[in-house]
Amino acid sequence: MVLGSVGVWSLGCSSSGAAANPHEVLTELPALMAVDDNWPSYGRDYSNRRFSPLTSITPANVSQLSLAWTYHTGIVESFETSPIVIGRSMFITTAKNHVIALDAVTGAKKWEYAHPLGRTIMCCGPNNRGVAYSHGRLFMGTLDAQLVALDTASGRPLWTVRVADNTAGYSITSAPLAVDGLVIVGLAGAEYGIRGSVVAFDEATGAERWRWYTIPSPEEGGWWGKWSPLDPFGTPVNRDLAQEHRDSAKYADAWKRGGGSMWQTPAVDTARGLLIFTVGNASPDIDGHVRPGDNLFTNCIVALDVRTGKLKWYFQEVPHDVWDYDAVSPVVLADVKDSSGRIVPVAAQAGKTGWVYILNRETGAPIRRSEAFVPQKDMFSLPTRSGTRVLPGGNGGSEWSPTAYSPLTGYLYVLGLNEHQIYKLRPEKYRKAASYLTGVWYSVEPDKDNGRFTAIDLSTGRLAWQDTIPDPMVGGAMVTAGGVVFVGTKDKRLLAIDATTGKQLWEYKGHAGVNAPPVSYAVDGRQYVAVAAGGNFQINAPRGDELLVFAVAQTSPPPGQPQ
Repeated sequence: MVLGSVGVWSLGCSSSGAAANPHEVLTELPALMAVDDNWPSYGRDYSNRRFSPLTSITPANVSQLSLAWTYHTGIVESFETSPIVIGRSMFITTAKNHVIALDAVTGAKKWEYAHPLGRTIMCCGPNNRGVAYSHGRLFMGTLDAQLVALDTASGRPLWTVRVADNTAGYSITSAPLAVDGLVIVGLAGAEYGIRGSVVAFDEATGAERWRWYTIPSPEEGGWWGKWSPLDPFGTPVNRDLAQEHRDSAKYADAWKRGGGSMWQTPAVDTARGLLIFTVGNASPDIDGHVRPGDNLFTNCIVALDVRTGKLKWYFQEVPHDVWDYDAVSPVVLADVKDSSGRIVPVAAQAGKTGWVYILNRETGAPIRRSEAFVPQKDMFSLPTRSGTRVLPGGNGGSEWSPTAYSPLTGYLYVLGLNEHQIYKLRPEKYRKAASYLTGVWYSVEPDKDNGRFTAIDLSTGRLAWQDTIPDPMVGGAMVTAGGVVFVGTKDKRLLAIDATTGKQLWEYKGHAGVNAPPVSYAVDGRQYVAVAAGGNFQINAPRGDELLVFAVAQTSPPPGQPQ
């Protein structure tokens, strides 16, 4: 396959912004997604399901997996990349914004690009989660809040744009999304009092096409919201609404530094032209009295018109959050039963609260939330100066870890953290580019902390099965049509699990924490599983620099090779 050799998919506009034929069927990324062998986007396809249609690796033979090759990046730091694979080419990113092109069969390096970083201000390690691809170009967001386009054949920079002011605390760690001639990326930095946004650029030129602010100005409707005393499912969130209303005039400009990071890659409902993503916490994080109101659109699942960036709907998981329960794990698109038994299109997302939220993706209306996938205790008890114990803690629930969904089982596979944490309120004043958390949280009984890997039936919200893992889980999952789900652990293991029963089938222990989402691809009929093993900053997993690639040992040459 020659990269960039196929046509252009259209949702109704071209990369130049001019109207296009809505009936065009020539495709590029959707065509690549339709080829089972590829993994061409962060979530594999626009549904973000992390579901591989490959079937060669099964519960019956997964125990025969062995290392096919490894690659060492030389950068020993948090390694959260999700590789993309097109044909025989694999592209990965590292901490500190390197992009590396590899041969997907041998691991031989083709080229490496090292972004010349400017000043960086970020909360949670120098991470990068991957690249987007379209028409012979790769796109990477950087820690100094730039978006870079590279030539896939050589790694040569094609264009670079500044997305926001890196000296004010803005950064980018998520993998961009390429869709319909646009490259879409979200900004992080809510821990420093930014005003977040999601931005679309022309993939050919880098020209900005639209920008949607995750914190609306008063002219855009404001971030006050409905002043709700409850979460969307009727759970009290312990707000003093009378005091908030009294404070609203005093803190009328709080929205200007209101936070709202976007930590993960959006999904796209191509039939409806919807870009659906999660928005993180408000700023300041823990001391909510200086930001009265619901603080829209923080802690929300949001749908925009992908062509224009106009708001279609939103769903706020926690109004006026003071626990860092931001919506951060990516949205997954599926088709499941509603309460009346009808099959409906849904958006599902694993929250830091410990529930999976399942919404009608046409309207954003809630259909159900799942049973809790981590222990919950004293939920929504307010942080105090002396300390408040709450489960889940500030890491969740589910962190940024992407979930996986199998349409064959109907299960969403969720990484969870069970951390026994205490919150302490520490009010502080806003200072540009300085930490603006106004509180801390930390484990008080680390010997009791652990992880939960859970399969959740999206049609019922019930837990189908659950495994307890020795350490809190951050990284990501991937499931295959062969019936195997893969996930990594802090204690350096990659696990293969029966997707239906939850039975562990195989494990491999590497040299560092496996805290990145696995992918699967095939070349010449041979299926591979690849995952980064370099640890993680947030849960202090052992660091390393290794990319691990596995395959079932061959008993005969691949097709077309001599006997």
